Amino acid sequence: MRQASHPQSLRGAGLALLTGLLLLAGCTADLDELRQWMEQQRREAKATIKPLVAPKRFLPEPYEASAAVEPFSTQKLSVAIKQEAAQPNSLLTAEMNRRREPLEAYPLDSMSMVGSINRQNQRYALLRVDNLLYQVKNGDYLGQNFGRVMKISETDITLREVVQDAAGEWIERTSTLQLQEKGR
Repeated sequence: MRQASHPQSLRGAGLALLTGLLLLAGCTADLDELRQWMEQQRREAKATIKPLVAPKRFLPEPYEASAAVEPFSTQKLSVAIKQEAAQPNSLLTAEMNRRREPLEAYPLDSMSMVGSINRQNQRYALLRVDNLLYQVKNGDYLGQNFGRVMKISETDITLREVVQDAAGEWIERTSTLQLQEKGR
């Protein structure tokens, strides 16, 4: 059997063990006191839980406006436009009585100007719409707001559009279509 080479380390370990046992014995007295306090708190505590409110019963309502005219229907809008066009002095009158051009079927934001050319002293703009190339000149129509080409420069197209303002009146507004750089 081998003898311990450090009697001091054994003495220190024994001392630490003895101290731990004494502390543990001292905690048991406090533990009983803690248990008594917890029991007293449980007896004195009162539950303050409010009862749940029963959910309200859902009563479905029948939709009775299905037979009425839908406020956003295209039929109602076209009737309103025709009525407006019948008014004398209306900006819309001339627009409604002319033949539609192919580029009026597309919104303006789906078109991109990719260039311009001069031919027989007249400037033409080159527009890309649905991966097809179109030539437009002054006086041509494009876009869905009765847009008429008023001026073509090397970098943009100026349009006169007829749109409704907040009061429902038909007014003219100027829009431009900018030349798109190659990376776009």
